Amino acid sequence: MTTPEAEQGGVAGEDRPTPEGGAPRPEERLERAVRAAEQALIEYEIAVETFRIEVENFSRLHHQKLGPMYTRLDELDAQIAEARAARTGDPEDRRRADEARARVMPMPGVEELFNGWMDGQGLFPEAEAMLTDQPVRPPQRVRPSDEARKLYRELARKAHPDLAQAESERARREEFITRVNAAYARGDETLLRELAEEWAAGPKPPEQGPTPAEELYTRLEWLAQRKELLAVVARELEESAIGAMLRMAPDDPDRLLDEIAEKLLADVAAREAELAELLG
Repeated sequence: MTTPEAEQGGVAGEDRPTPEGGAPRPEERLERAVRAAEQALIEYEIAVETFRIEVENFSRLHHQKLGPMYTRLDELDAQIAEARAARTGDPEDRRRADEARARVMPMPGVEELFNGWMDGQGLFPEAEAMLTDQPVRPPQRVRPSDEARKLYRELARKAHPDLAQAESERARREEFITRVNAAYARGDETLLRELAEEWAAGPKPPEQGPTPAEELYTRLEWLAQRKELLAVVARELEESAIGAMLRMAPDDPDRLLDEIAEKLLADVAAREAELAELLG
């Protein structure tokens, strides 16, 4: 346990005298606080970025696997509403049918949205196969391996821009970390290894002398503001629909998708039966 005396500098190795034998520099404790805050912020940024990529990848997989089912349900809802309106002739039923049909009208970029599952003319054969429990090409999976995660974290800790003091060094680190993030988002373990070798062989940042107390206080303030911004991003990710789903099954998101798919298939079957009854 750290005693109050240790907090005041009573532990060996803290607040050491200067090489000349004088009293400790006033900025020494503040410098340690800045370094601790920098490391804490880097770890927090790594955690937020890791979760952001997991949410992004899970969102892509969710749209690829379940998008056609949601589209089919919307189409069936529109057909059911239209069949009911045709049977009753009620203006209110006609209004509901028009609203249901408007929800499934083709939209710009729909082919890109569903990654080749459908276009303005309807579902592609792969989607039809999936909806009828036929074999279908699995959606592309982008989930970084454990080794890729380890490499990413090591690189982020070593090359993070917040560790730079000079602007030129910060620019170099930002360009490098951009490439690291892109490789991690693709789950490219080989490229991450190459980037690790590149960083190890690269120039070392120059040693910096003592920072004036005013600059240290400014640095601490910036670090606190940065963490507040990251906290907002983290909260938005966690509260998003995809983020909430991912947190329900962080170790096996595929199982969660399979469970949702089963429910949607059951909903499709129920809607088809309802439509058949209305048309019959």
